[in-house]
Amino acid sequence: MSNAKVLPLLEPADEGAAPCCPPLTERPFSPEEAETAARMFKALGDPVRLRLFSLVASHEGGEACVCDISDVGVSQPTVSHHLKKLKEAGLLASERRGTWVYYRVEPSVLAAMGQLLTVRSVA
Repeated sequence: MSNAKVLPLLEPADEGAAPCCPPLTERPFSPEEAETAARMFKALGDPVRLRLFSLVASHEGGEACVCDISDVGVSQPTVSHHLKKLKEAGLLASERRGTWVYYRVEPSVLAAMGQLLTVRSVA
């Protein structure tokens, strides 16, 4: 018998994806919103992590196998550590396929990050 889980298919996130926080110019953050945003920015504050995030986000097909991520100037165990930190911050999702792990940036994460940094005009 297999231990594999059957996961439900998720519909792609639409433009109405709930951001982690309001745009910076909308109102002051609540303590919880500040914690969420800080965790995200802290994870991206490391140059290697930012390169890895960019590499995964821009990879063909929208996901990258850890086996294809090697040329970022650090050893493979360090790459795995940084990918783990990005995943813990909610910036990456992963899926194990055989012996390899594939990482992807969820569209809702990019939408939320974009909304956070968007300047809302006051009418």
